[in-house]
Amino acid sequence: MKDPVGPRAGAGGGGGRDAGGGRDRSPVIGVLALQGSFALHMKAFEGLGVDARRVRTPADLDGVSAIVIPGGESTVMSLLARKYGLFEPLRRLAREGLPMMGTCAGAILLGRGSGEPPRLEAAPVDLVRNAYGTQVDSFTAPLDLDPLASAFQGIFIRAPKILPPASGADVEVLGAHEGDPVMVRAGKILLTTFHPELTDDPRVHEYFLASVVGGQ
Repeated sequence: MKDPVGPRAGAGGGGGRDAGGGRDRSPVIGVLALQGSFALHMKAFEGLGVDARRVRTPADLDGVSAIVIPGGESTVMSLLARKYGLFEPLRRLAREGLPMMGTCAGAILLGRGSGEPPRLEAAPVDLVRNAYGTQVDSFTAPLDLDPLASAFQGIFIRAPKILPPASGADVEVLGAHEGDPVMVRAGKILLTTFHPELTDDPRVHEYFLASVVGGQ
């Protein structure tokens, strides 16, 4: 695969800066590290040769090219994001066009929905929490995802469901399972209801880097 990323500028995907203040060509992916599977996302990006940074305070957002919100417990993650002053900065950066990816709980926070937890509403899609059932109803399934040439093994753990986008919504469904969207893109926001970080297959992370972070 060719180099999936190029230099980015501004809130829409600023590349890192070297010690002399110049812009380098490598992105810095910020991973929300308050709870959940953030370490596995960092490992996936680092395996692709991309810098990944833990985001735990608003200062950690400075200079990042993109944000990833991992799987975990959406209510706890939302509570901690508000406690540490990250919720509104994340909402603002999404509105300004910073690329973001959310997996499972992260997708819940980046989408819309009623009740707890409060959502960032970065993507114009509604998600229903725990829609497949409890922990014992977790499952794996091969997924045909539009950006990928062969099936991806999806791991669903207390997974949400993405409701079909409203007619006219600027949302692209990139994959489905039994008729339900499991991977969607809305501009610079990528959502998956499964956990790509729990596999050794880097292709969803590669797609995010190449087409969302590095795309036009």
